[in-house]
Amino acid sequence: MILPTDLTDAPARALTVAPSPAFWLALVLYAAAALAFVFAAAGRAKAATAARWLLAGAVAAHGVDIGWRGVLHVHPAQSVREALGLTAWLFAGGYLAAASRFRLDLAGGVVAPVALGILAAARLTPAGTDPTGLGTLGRIHIMMAVVGVSLFAVASALAAIYLLQERSFKKKRLDTLAWKSGGAPLESLDRLANRLVLVGFPIFTVAMVLGVIWVQQRHETFGRPEYPLALVTWVSFAALLATRVAYGWRGRRSARLTLLGFATAMLVLTIYLVRRVLAG
Repeated sequence: MILPTDLTDAPARALTVAPSPAFWLALVLYAAAALAFVFAAAGRAKAATAARWLLAGAVAAHGVDIGWRGVLHVHPAQSVREALGLTAWLFAGGYLAAASRFRLDLAGGVVAPVALGILAAARLTPAGTDPTGLGTLGRIHIMMAVVGVSLFAVASALAAIYLLQERSFKKKRLDTLAWKSGGAPLESLDRLANRLVLVGFPIFTVAMVLGVIWVQQRHETFGRPEYPLALVTWVSFAALLATRVAYGWRGRRSARLTLLGFATAMLVLTIYLVRRVLAG
């Protein structure tokens, strides 16, 4: 006989716990990395190296914080706050992986403060109420959505830098920060962003399907605003991939679709977070 999970002797999942010392260290390192990237953009070569090491330290401390919360039975998919914390970690870690191949210091100046803001929101906002009926399916849905959105986030950072560099190039303003930072070539940015979307899209698609099944199992309606916005996210990235294959869209068009899809994804997470905060 198989018992439901809540009837076993497994430790109960906690909604939240107090921030760990690793969390505060991660905040400080993310802030220091953001500041170092600003100095690097101003032309200080040594600051770029320091910024990357500081960001790596922040990601390490952030990972320790997630692991510490897991030891205390706070699942990374237990709530939107935990999902946001995991998203910020994957976002920053994904950037570091991309930066190991290309010089993306200008993008780092975006990634570090964004990761800092998301992590602070994830840990310092009210916990709200414990979500009911989450279950295994709900957690798998959230985890896959987080991974997909995190890949989209890194692609969006590259897309934003692409647009900035392309605009500077067209205006022949090669003295701007986009070029002073010695960033990756436009073609490389476009290709890397596309590869990230190619990996993230099927993951996000499975998350969408599981989300529909999960909502139906809970006998809920699809009238909430986050559901059509999630569909807009999916359609944006589906259109990006389809037009690239069918019509050869590259560069600016692809970058704009990437930013549109990620913006709606973040709006979905914001709606979830605000609802939880207000419920608390």
